[in-house]
Amino acid sequence: MNEDGARAVTLLQAFETAQPAPVNWGDDDRAWATRLALEDAPASAEAFIARRAAHALQRLAPREPVVASWLARRLWEWRWVGWAICAAWLLGVLADSIGSSQRINLLAPPLWAVLAWNAIVYALLLGHALARLLQRPTRPGSLLRLTQRVLRLGRRLPGVGSASSSSGGSARALQGFARLWLRRSAPLAAARAATVLHAGSAALALGLISGLYLRGLALDYRAAWESTFLGAATAHDALALLLAPAAGLSGIALPDAAAFEALRVVHGAAGGGASAAPWIHLLALTLALFVVLPRGVLGLASALRARWLARHFALPADDPYIERLLRQQRGEVPQVAVLPYASTPLPQAVLALEALLAPALGDGTQLRVLPTTAFGAEDDAPTVPAPGTTLAIALFDLAATPEAESQGRFAQQLARRAPAGAATILLVDEAGFRARFGADATRLAQRRDAWCAFGDRLGTLPVFVDLAAPDSAALPRALQLALRSPVAKAAA
Repeated sequence: MNEDGARAVTLLQAFETAQPAPVNWGDDDRAWATRLALEDAPASAEAFIARRAAHALQRLAPREPVVASWLARRLWEWRWVGWAICAAWLLGVLADSIGSSQRINLLAPPLWAVLAWNAIVYALLLGHALARLLQRPTRPGSLLRLTQRVLRLGRRLPGVGSASSSSGGSARALQGFARLWLRRSAPLAAARAATVLHAGSAALALGLISGLYLRGLALDYRAAWESTFLGAATAHDALALLLAPAAGLSGIALPDAAAFEALRVVHGAAGGGASAAPWIHLLALTLALFVVLPRGVLGLASALRARWLARHFALPADDPYIERLLRQQRGEVPQVAVLPYASTPLPQAVLALEALLAPALGDGTQLRVLPTTAFGAEDDAPTVPAPGTTLAIALFDLAATPEAESQGRFAQQLARRAPAGAATILLVDEAGFRARFGADATRLAQRRDAWCAFGDRLGTLPVFVDLAAPDSAALPRALQLALRSPVAKAAA
């Protein structure tokens, strides 16, 4: 799937998962888009998802002007790289790296700062590459974090707060789209930003080189050096090391220690030094070797990576929304198994849960409640969900205190024994707790925190719901978060 297709899918996902649901897109619209996509007989799951989004947006865009205007916008133009190159080159030409004295201090030209900065960049890139090679988790790179901050500036889409969008109840959908797209497009945006930065750095160095030679045509530059702490031998050795590659390639020989001592001047003294032409050649070649060439190669690699990512945009296969669409393509219906622990749900609670899961998991969701596992019977072979189950729910009572040896072991055993491909999540019913303690917000928050800490140890996020008075707007979002990080399977 290319970038435009992924953007259309993400936009449609935001509208189909927003709570409250936008009035401009309903169940009939979803079914219509799915039917047309299936009639197209797509060759792959990716093609089905893309075709469904294309059909859906043909109906949604006329209802939501903001959607049409956003899809019509170009997210990237390669000519922006050309503009960055021209601007950086011009900046380098205009920057006088020597100064009005027309004397190059060989130990402290601004060009050395450019070289030092690029050396730091190379070290950071190498360290990041080694960390990935060793498969060690690393924090997002500074470039990616910077890209994310820049992209957040555009999170508020044009027209989100306008009457045209708010009247349709789609403001939340558009904001959700901005968040989703920011996360999904971050690698592509980072590759494009790296292309601009590498190309700009190479162009800046070329501009500095051009400026040196352009000024050297009309001005007489003199080369000299001065230092409070370094002697002639130390300064000579340092320059010989830094300029050795350029000297080797150009054939320009560096002066010996005695000749280098003669280039030393006293601060404030007029005159002194020798012709800077050989030194300019060496500095320019050093910039070309250590800045222009590596940055050019890195920029080209980033551009190729960005181009590949834009043409092969990968949507998260484990996203509950994507999984639901894939089940629809295969003609499957969600099979949900609910396994209560230590407390048997009432029939009305089961009906409420079934009504809540259908909008989140898809039409035709089939719910089966298995026998309740008694407290302390975690190891007595709890009922195993039937083959074909797509989601296993461990149902707990909020009034109970979560313990690793009981509730934790039950959840992990369930995750291990569930059919292949089935996710296991924790659902905590608040009905009994609320009936006992009423509207005690502090006590409720404390108990939720305890269950959240319990879920964190299992690598998941519990879903809280009051099955006596369910909140249909909050559950789909909480369920999506839980499905992204289901209970980890325990060792056999």
